[in-house]
Amino acid sequence: MATKQDLVHVFLVTFPGQGHINPLLRLGKLLASKGNVLVTFSSTKSIGNKMKKARAAVSGDPTPVGNRGGMIRFEFFDDGCSVDTDDERYDLDTYLPKLEAYGKKAITGIINQHAENGWPVACLINNPFIPWVSDLALELNIPCAMLWVQSCACFSSYYHYEKSLVPFPSEEKPDIDVQLPNMPVLKSDEIPSFLHPSTPYPFLRRAVLGQFKNLSNNFCVLMDTFEELEGDLIKYMSQICPIRAVGPLFNNPLLETSSGISGDLIKADDCLEWLDSKQPSSVVYISFGSIVSLSQEQVPEMAYGVLNSGVSFL
Repeated sequence: MATKQDLVHVFLVTFPGQGHINPLLRLGKLLASKGNVLVTFSSTKSIGNKMKKARAAVSGDPTPVGNRGGMIRFEFFDDGCSVDTDDERYDLDTYLPKLEAYGKKAITGIINQHAENGWPVACLINNPFIPWVSDLALELNIPCAMLWVQSCACFSSYYHYEKSLVPFPSEEKPDIDVQLPNMPVLKSDEIPSFLHPSTPYPFLRRAVLGQFKNLSNNFCVLMDTFEELEGDLIKYMSQICPIRAVGPLFNNPLLETSSGISGDLIKADDCLEWLDSKQPSSVVYISFGSIVSLSQEQVPEMAYGVLNSGVSFL
C-alpha cells in the first residue's frame, strides 16, 4: 500500500456554504477514487464542527476512497469568527474580506507545514466566492484550478459581464435582452440573478466576478457540467480558458462506495423513516439555498400555499 509521501497531494479549499461544499467534496472523492492521490479537503472550523455534529466522517487521518489506493482527509482553518455561532458570518459583505484575511494566513501555514513534513501540496483547487485561493496559489508557486459549480452558460454570462463584452441590464436599462455567443437571447430575468442591477446581493456578485479577474492564475477550470448538455458552449469558452467538464458530480457511481464521507451540515437521517412511509414521487422538497432573503409576507404565503395543496413536503 502506498504511503502518504507516495501520493500526489491535492488541496481543496471551499467556501463555507452547503451548496459549495457538496460539489467540491464530490470532486475530491472522485479524484481520490482514481488512485495515487491524497486529497485534503479544507474549510472553516465552524464548518468542521457542523459536519461532525451531522456525524460525517471528517478525520484528519487519510481515509481510503475506492480500491486504488487513493485517500481523503479533512483539515479546517480559523476564519476569525466564533465557532459556536454564525452571527458574524450572516453579514457577508464584512465576512468575505475577513475570511480572505484569515484564510490566506491559515492556509499558507498549513501548506508550509505539510511541505516541511514531506507532504507537499501539488495542486490547489477552490470554488467561487473565494478567488483569493488562486492568488495564494500563485504566491506559493502551486498549480491551481477552480471548480465552477454552475453551468457553462452561467460561466459565460459572468465572463462577458466582467469583461464588458456585451450589454447587460443596468440601472438605466434594467429590462434589455442579453445576446451571448453560442447561446439564445436571454431576457433580463434569465441572466444569473447576481448580475441584475436589482440583486440584493451585490457583494456576492463582486465575489464571483473576482474569480474572473484572475482566471489566468488557473491552469484549468473544472466545470460541473457535461459535453452532451453544453458541448458547443464548452468548446467556445475553452478558447478563452481551458475547461474540463467533470459533471454531473451528484450522480457518479464511483462515489457511492465512500460511505460516511459526507458534506452534510445538518443530520438528515431523522426524516428518512417518514419519507419511506410516503408513496413514490409524492413529497415536494422546498429549498431556497442558504443565502436567500425572504420577506415576512413571502414565508407565510408559501407555507399556506403548500398546506392548502394537500401534498406532503419538506
